[in-house]
Amino acid sequence: MRSIIRHFRIFGPRRAVIAVALIVGSILTATVAKADDSQFMADSTAAMNRMMTAMQIQPSGNADADFVAMMVPHHQGAIDMARAELLYGQNETLRRMAQEIVVTQQQEIVAMQQALGQSSNGSPTGPGSTPREIPAMVDH
Repeated sequence: MRSIIRHFRIFGPRRAVIAVALIVGSILTATVAKADDSQFMADSTAAMNRMMTAMQIQPSGNADADFVAMMVPHHQGAIDMARAELLYGQNETLRRMAQEIVVTQQQEIVAMQQALGQSSNGSPTGPGSTPREIPAMVDH
């Protein structure tokens, strides 16, 4: 955690967020071993790639607008990865956490957009993402 904070101070928040995303991506890659998880990894990698691309914005000169422009795809990436966990994960604790991530991150996207006076259309989605029903919490 200290290295992340140090990185944040030295290189700024944008690069720190990218570093954290890369670390998370590396952890996901290293810990998923089952053959059946290849679709999980494909979905998660696609979500990470969409998020990283969408977070690369041209600064507008408005810190609030730029913050939201970067945070919305960041939150959408978390939603998309949580949905992958709900589709493919087996651990009920992690699946419950993923369910909470979907709900809270969607709420935060709407709140950020509303704070800027932007229309949220009631269902936040990011580039390449479509609203989907969240998979039911069932035993696998």
